[in-house]
Amino acid sequence: MTTLYKITGRDEWAAAVAAGVYRGAPVDLADGFIHFSTATQVAETAAKHFAGRDDLLLVGLDAEAFGDRLRWEPSRGGALFPHLYDTFDPAGVLFVRELPLAADGRHLFAELTP
Repeated sequence: MTTLYKITGRDEWAAAVAAGVYRGAPVDLADGFIHFSTATQVAETAAKHFAGRDDLLLVGLDAEAFGDRLRWEPSRGGALFPHLYDTFDPAGVLFVRELPLAADGRHLFAELTP
């Protein structure tokens, strides 16, 4: 199993759980797909797009569960990132964890499964 990671705000996740569907963050909606990261990409994603935010959750998802709705597409730097061209049910995720900040302002990640 390949685990994908989504960083999201607590309020955004709570709204998705209440609605029974995660449609994506504003950037996802604007781009037309939900941005995910792999275990090797997620810390850089946090630093680049969520620096200093202390209201975040890390959501783990099974890549294989999405079938052909998931595409691996190159970023500006050429690395392949997973993009979901659909919504998903928050009840089907592997886990939801707090994503705390360290004293230096970087997010602290527990050991991640690739």
